[in-house]
Amino acid sequence: MTTMARSAVAARILVTACLLLRPALADQHEGLYIGKINTYAHQVSGHVYAIDEYTILIKNFFYDGLGQDAFFWAGSSVRPSNVGFIVPDEEGKTNKLQPYTDKDIYLQLPNRRKITSIRWLAIWNLREHANYGDIFFPEGFEPPSPRRISELSRRGAGVRSGTVVIVDSKTIQIPEFYFNGNVSDTYFWVGLGPQPNSAGQKIPNEKGYLESLGRYEEKTIELTLPGKMTVFDIDWLSVWNKETNENYGSVIIPHGQDIPPSKLGSLKHESRLPNCEQLHSTLQLRWEIQGRSISLELIGQIEEDEYIAFGISGAPNASKMVGADVAVCYLDGHYANAVDYNISDRFPCSNVLGRYRGVCPDLKVEGKESYQILTFTRKDGVTSFIFRRTLLNPDDDGDQIFNPDGDTYLVWAIGKYNEFKEPSFHHTFPKGTLKINFGRKEAEDNCFEFTTGQTRGRPAPWPPFRIRDKAVDTFIARIGPAAGWKGYMGITGHSGPGESWYMNGVLVPEIHVQRGRTYTFRVEGGNNPHNARYYHPLYITDSRAGGYARLTEQERQSVKVYAGIQFDRRGRPQPSAAGRLCAWVYNTSEPRQADEFATFPKFRNTLRLQCDDGQPAVLSWSPNESTPDVVYYQSYTTPYVGWKIVVVDEIVTGSGAVSHIHVSSASIVLAVLLPSLSLLLRINLE
Repeated sequence: MTTMARSAVAARILVTACLLLRPALADQHEGLYIGKINTYAHQVSGHVYAIDEYTILIKNFFYDGLGQDAFFWAGSSVRPSNVGFIVPDEEGKTNKLQPYTDKDIYLQLPNRRKITSIRWLAIWNLREHANYGDIFFPEGFEPPSPRRISELSRRGAGVRSGTVVIVDSKTIQIPEFYFNGNVSDTYFWVGLGPQPNSAGQKIPNEKGYLESLGRYEEKTIELTLPGKMTVFDIDWLSVWNKETNENYGSVIIPHGQDIPPSKLGSLKHESRLPNCEQLHSTLQLRWEIQGRSISLELIGQIEEDEYIAFGISGAPNASKMVGADVAVCYLDGHYANAVDYNISDRFPCSNVLGRYRGVCPDLKVEGKESYQILTFTRKDGVTSFIFRRTLLNPDDDGDQIFNPDGDTYLVWAIGKYNEFKEPSFHHTFPKGTLKINFGRKEAEDNCFEFTTGQTRGRPAPWPPFRIRDKAVDTFIARIGPAAGWKGYMGITGHSGPGESWYMNGVLVPEIHVQRGRTYTFRVEGGNNPHNARYYHPLYITDSRAGGYARLTEQERQSVKVYAGIQFDRRGRPQPSAAGRLCAWVYNTSEPRQADEFATFPKFRNTLRLQCDDGQPAVLSWSPNESTPDVVYYQSYTTPYVGWKIVVVDEIVTGSGAVSHIHVSSASIVLAVLLPSLSLLLRINLE
């Protein structure tokens, strides 16, 4: 037996001993128990717990509802009286109380009052000054509150932190966390015993991912324990290398009733498929091989307008999107779909010189529909798709093989689909390599229950920009990153392909123009149709989506074009504003980090401008009396790349998100006028 194997056995023995010696804890930590409600009338009863400094839980609360004017009532006098204040009910309302039958309810004291500021809570009739039931808080009472413990120990890989905080029974905060990210197979790791050991288990990082940790530099993060796990189920948290069984830094987790209980719940998905792997805290994969076919189930906490893509990698020994063969699963009203897609490049499916390339359904690239949807469910925010296909290549050159005798390298993604039911750029995807042995001899269920009650961590978008200045009549149109929820999606409300127009260096600003004037667009969106990802002729239209080249003849009849497209005698379109490519590109190895930046200027400063040889195209446009009040600058080839042009009779600079942008040869100055503050932002262009 090797030294590592002996260490693993010893760790398991130690964990077993800790489980036997551990005192029995309640199945669910409810907070600090205060006592039973004293009953005086109307059958009022229940058990009261302090959740935190501001919140009270009444378990199994009963009240017959027959009182005429009864409320939750709190005060600081010696005993309950009409000197007090109403405590809103579990819905935050101050209506008179309705009947309750053994219900668990959470009460939040109003105006950020603390529980320590009151002496009692009563069910009180304001009209009759009658007390139906009450509970007294003991003198010197200390409600549960986040507990500061200690810093992570410093044992390697640059790990260090500020003082770790147990926020509640499922949440651990690590302030000012450092990790150099130079070692692979390293995770947040929890378990039992006096010190970290190999018998622990990895938990998701702050974004729900289960892959090896990347670099952290003075970042404050919050970890949510998965499934039913709470801090009472673990003794330590470690930054742990699974390959070498090395602890790079750890902290001991204390227990106690003074830790606030989490308000998060858990949800178990029932399935007949025996194998399960957790791909993300919000996504599970289940499967079963039956003869020459495989049944797959994707279970995810997704919105109704989101898709889950899953399939075989485009590389034989790594997870790679380009070249992948995937099923894109999504809801369409009362139906579900699992559509076979071939990913030949990182852009929406486009007809490139008579041949479709990009993220395309197999049927568009002369392939076959290999996936068959069997059933689907959606309940409590969790959506399940069960579908099937054959293990081997079914006479389709684009289809990869599910290997039943070894590892299959995989890819997956979650994102929104657009109005055409096409997948847009994904917001959640694997950060490392994923491989699974689908034909393993013994079935394994390595999934945990979904966490419920969490608000999806979508960041607030950057304030939208407006170019509104009489002096500005020239716009430089370049391509750059869409910047996810902070950027294009948050500003426009649409999901995009990953690239967006940058006008005068600003991400999809709202442009204000004046009727009767001529405006010049210097277009640098790419003029090489062989490079479909960066081939974006500019045009102006009344279509919110754009992408004129992708529309059918019938669809083209319902949109108008104001500039940027010429038509021959037969009505065939040809873009007229395709200039050289100048693109704002990421300057780091981890591209999709826009959500980390509080402002757009800080994000823009991380990009670099990369230009091909050649000249920009020049598009001149003169809006007139017949031009609608709102039109859009768009990409001829790709939907949802641009945004609004507001057409007015006269430009009046006033208050707004951006009142004007002054363009000089070296910089753009944005005057941001708020009701009581003028903030000047400078963004260097070159």
